[in-house]
Amino acid sequence: MKTKFLSQSEIKPRWQVLDAKGQVLGRLASEIAQALKGKNSPGYTPNADGGDFVVVINAKLIRLTGRKMEKKMYYDYSGYPGGLKERTAEELHAKHPTELLRRAVKGMLPHGPLGYRMLRKLKIYEGAEHPHAAQKPEARASKEK
Repeated sequence: MKTKFLSQSEIKPRWQVLDAKGQVLGRLASEIAQALKGKNSPGYTPNADGGDFVVVINAKLIRLTGRKMEKKMYYDYSGYPGGLKERTAEELHAKHPTELLRRAVKGMLPHGPLGYRMLRKLKIYEGAEHPHAAQKPEARASKEK
């Protein structure tokens, strides 16, 4: 029996909506990364972008376990001497509520052009409203509540 590899033209992406309200950051991010990679579909091909579009709502209501909000550090480096910025998860979440989830998912995707293409299919919104109603996204219940 031969293994069937799907080409990019044969893949039909779906749209999914996930509610991040009360979800743990890492567990939700791994679920999103699986959907973006396409591992939840039977025609999974590792070298093709066969994943779904994922819309995440209520990103500002996401939570971290333990004392990670005040202890976990995020670093940004401009490339210049003295250009290192350190921020705690709490500070980053207060200024950019969607950034914690985007960075967590980005780290779980392949690094390179394929991963960048997958990350573009992730839409994160801090509130309950999103402008993707025309795509008729399926509301998907998260495994962890």
